Amino acid sequence: MTEPGKHWTGIDVDQRGRVLLARIDGGPRAEFSREIAADLSELVTRATEDEGVGAVVLTGTHPTRFIGHAEVGWLKELGAASPPIGRRAASVVLRAAGAGRRTPGVRHIIERSRLGDAVGYLSFHDTMLQMNTSGAAFVAALNGSALGAGSELALACDYRFMADGDHVIGQPEILLGFPPGGGGTQRLSRLVGTHRAMTMMLEGAGLDPQSAAQIGYIDEVVDPDSLIERAVAHADRLARRVKDAVAAVKRSAYLGGSQTLERGLHLERAEFLSSIGQPGAQQAMAAYIEQTAVLDDLPAYDKDTFARMRADGTSGLGSDIAGTNASPPT
Repeated sequence: MTEPGKHWTGIDVDQRGRVLLARIDGGPRAEFSREIAADLSELVTRATEDEGVGAVVLTGTHPTRFIGHAEVGWLKELGAASPPIGRRAASVVLRAAGAGRRTPGVRHIIERSRLGDAVGYLSFHDTMLQMNTSGAAFVAALNGSALGAGSELALACDYRFMADGDHVIGQPEILLGFPPGGGGTQRLSRLVGTHRAMTMMLEGAGLDPQSAAQIGYIDEVVDPDSLIERAVAHADRLARRVKDAVAAVKRSAYLGGSQTLERGLHLERAEFLSSIGQPGAQQAMAAYIEQTAVLDDLPAYDKDTFARMRADGTSGLGSDIAGTNASPPT
């Protein structure tokens, strides 16, 4: 229930074909709140489990901000929930909270205890990790600045488009006395390189859209008036791909890419063997074989046919098989 005089925050979702357009409303300052975190969790679960959804576009409602950053009051409460502790003690607390929330009957008790805020913090991390293993593609349409949690949410997406203008994206947490805590140190380092990410986070300064694009922080700078149209069109094309295959690629790259080569290759092999027997892959391969016979050549080398394959998502060439074999991430 919204308190009198308090701006409601949350996520409004509009479905456009196989794409969910999600508008994040962080109030007049575009802050990332507990309410938004809860809505985001529901959104990601829906996108993952709903066979009628193949992609999600995330954007903000603020005129110049995607997400300003997390509510600092929320973070302060998280820190004040227990006396100052060291890294080892913090690790123990997180492990206890993580184990407890997976135990039937214990989660409710923990949520009402001083570990409750830690459980909520872990849930936010779980949501973004689920984005990285989901069969739905996530596209960030950054309509303005994205600092702190805004940057981290964008980093958890598979693609990032940013409106051109006087905007910044970055991780300024060091200026408040703590490091990024929503995956920023890990995802940004993997995206732009450890040294570049570390220097940016130690400085606490953000990058303008053009500078962010130059180092791969974002994928494309877009005219503000075309941002949503560009992001939705891109998401629509990705949404036509087989969800099980999308999830397999994402798990192999996001999870396997941070492991040793041997373990990463093992994960890739497991994903490959799991995927090729699924109905969607079988249908797509059958269509490809049929097209090979029709063309008397490999369809991937016929420009018009390959363009249709990319537009349709698979070699089904117009067949609706994107959601026929999606399986939940494991």
